[in-house]
Amino acid sequence: MKILEDGGKASDPDADRRQFSRSSIPGPLQGDGQDVASILQLVQNLMHEDEEEDKPSHRRMQNVGEQGHMALLGHSLAAYISVLDRERLRKLITRIASDTTLWLCRLFRYESGSAYYHEDDREGLLKVCRLVINTRYEDYSTEGYTVLNSRQPVIYQSATCRPGLGQHLCSQLALPLSSLCTVPCNTMFGSQHQMDIALLDKLIREDVETGKLPLLLIANAGTPGAGHTDKLGRLKELCEQYGMWLHIEGVNLATLALWEVSSPVTAATRSDSMTLTLGPWLGLPAVPAVTLYRHEDPALSLAAGLTSSQPVEKLRALPLWLSLQYLGHDGIVEKIRHAVELSQQLLEKLKTLASIKTSVESSGGSVEGYFAGEREVLDSLNRWLCEQLAQLVPASGVDIVELEDEGTCVRFTPLMTAAALGTQRCDVDLLVERLIELIPVLNCTLRLRLDFREEVYRHSALSYIEDLSWPGLGAVRYEPRVEELTDSKRKLEVEKINSELLVKLGDLDADLIFSTGLEFGPEKDCIFIGMATEDLDVAELVDTIAALGRDIEENGRLLENMTEVVRKGIQEAELQLQKDNQDKLMEEGVLRQIPLVGSVLNWFSPFQSTVKGRTFNLAAGSLDSTEPTYSMKAQTGGLVSPETPTSSAKRLPGQRLFRREGAGGSDSHSETSSVGQAEDFSRERFPQPTTPSPVQDEAVSVVPESPEIPQVPAEPEPTQEKGEVGTQEKERQPDGQDAPVEETGR
Repeated sequence: MKILEDGGKASDPDADRRQFSRSSIPGPLQGDGQDVASILQLVQNLMHEDEEEDKPSHRRMQNVGEQGHMALLGHSLAAYISVLDRERLRKLITRIASDTTLWLCRLFRYESGSAYYHEDDREGLLKVCRLVINTRYEDYSTEGYTVLNSRQPVIYQSATCRPGLGQHLCSQLALPLSSLCTVPCNTMFGSQHQMDIALLDKLIREDVETGKLPLLLIANAGTPGAGHTDKLGRLKELCEQYGMWLHIEGVNLATLALWEVSSPVTAATRSDSMTLTLGPWLGLPAVPAVTLYRHEDPALSLAAGLTSSQPVEKLRALPLWLSLQYLGHDGIVEKIRHAVELSQQLLEKLKTLASIKTSVESSGGSVEGYFAGEREVLDSLNRWLCEQLAQLVPASGVDIVELEDEGTCVRFTPLMTAAALGTQRCDVDLLVERLIELIPVLNCTLRLRLDFREEVYRHSALSYIEDLSWPGLGAVRYEPRVEELTDSKRKLEVEKINSELLVKLGDLDADLIFSTGLEFGPEKDCIFIGMATEDLDVAELVDTIAALGRDIEENGRLLENMTEVVRKGIQEAELQLQKDNQDKLMEEGVLRQIPLVGSVLNWFSPFQSTVKGRTFNLAAGSLDSTEPTYSMKAQTGGLVSPETPTSSAKRLPGQRLFRREGAGGSDSHSETSSVGQAEDFSRERFPQPTTPSPVQDEAVSVVPESPEIPQVPAEPEPTQEKGEVGTQEKERQPDGQDAPVEETGR
């Protein structure tokens, strides 16, 4: 287990030799088989192969302690125990099942109950439905589903139940969806997450009057989304009135193990059945869920599948049997109490935050709305908030939940996550601290979205993209100003310009995040701006986007025009070359074009051609003579490449764009100091050519940095020591001779 958890190597000395890499994992089975160490190494590689590639920013890994190892050991022991002889196996599993059932019934105050252990947490409720059907329809075991035609059974569930639960039951029980009745929650009185009991009573009476049979009611002790508990006591009375079965599930059932239990949850002990998910509550991996129920007829329980005649199936309780003994009563209670205290701690701290409202009894939170009609915006901001909190405080276990009335919320359910993640009180404090830091960012972004939209409307070349699901400042698209483009070409042009614009914006030294938006978002070829801070200058941001887009568009047009100029220049050059060849043929004659004869003739009578070279000027788009180039080479002794222009737009590290003056704090600089320091930074990165200082009593020759004509000093200056006259040029050479050039190492 330690090898698999830590991702380390096997302790076997030959493990290095047998270590598997991803490329060497075999496809088919090997004929000779493999040893245990090799197989474990293979499993370890498969478990950790994505860590190097993905490198997630945050990872929630369950804290598997010794109690977790006991649960995992139970699965291995169950396989080993199953090979015992039948009599010994029967005695052992009877002891394990009876002990575990007794402990759970006492721990959760469910007297005279039986237990069914199952892997799927919905399976227990499914078996209970079969039990109720067998109980209410006496001929069901012999006649089957035909007996249901006499009185159609009805299963009632709250609107806040787990999504898809009722449909799953109907599918497995071969019942029509008309047998499922979803009861709305309170709309005027009471909690909006609790079942409307008055409406339920009305629905049951209507079904009875139409000849239907109210079969079972599913209630919540902690709704999946908001953690609310239905009025279980009143629901139990209603079920007794109509002869219905009451089944309860929910995370708040864990609090039945505490000494002090709230009265709404205490009523769950009177239910006909309830499902417990001990794995998340206690941090136990791979342990089954348990459904406690009360029924006096073991034959019907066997027919419903709640009990089994197969001894091996009863070994499902073995991991729980080992883990409960390891934790003990006090250890179990302490884990549940710790989770409840974490929830209460966060709830008290959230009450002090103005922009946060709690939407549940003891967990959850969402950013409060500021204006009507923008729920989608608030939902997107809450999703971003949850992602940030989960990344900054992974031990908190926060996640996203969608509620019908509140919308998207951040959910904190320590009863489901604290035991596995090891959440402590300091993690809750850190969660609140990070929340306080992120709230101003959310408020600023929400307020500046309107300013950003208005600024975009001021630029004719920009289009504001309305995407309420984007958690940020907004989205914008640069539109080219050429109207004569077709739709297809215009679409390609928009895509090209905005993709280049996104790259340029990403290279800017700014605190903003620019992206293409959500992966499966409806808008394409746009630039999405992320969250904003208080000191953001929205006008400067939009002006910069428009200016960069305009530069990209103009550069693209210049390139297209240059392409046309180059094409015409090449055609002109070809014509000029043909003309030069014809002139050369006319000057030299036909005999000089014959290879052997021409060489002999040129040796006896050399001929100086008057055909001039040509150079193509890309900037002017014209053919020029090469004579000035060669004359410059004769003066300087060689061609010198022009100086590479240096960029003066580099900014200092830490200096940010799009900040209002006086709002940047330590990151803001004065205009003078910024320019000066930027120039120094540019010089350090791109050294400028320096002119050597004149050496006394000597003439110094400086090679020009560009092919421009060098400037000659008007008057020579006398030296200070000897009074002699020194110049920076040597004596002018006669025409036709190359001027000697002093080597300067350049």
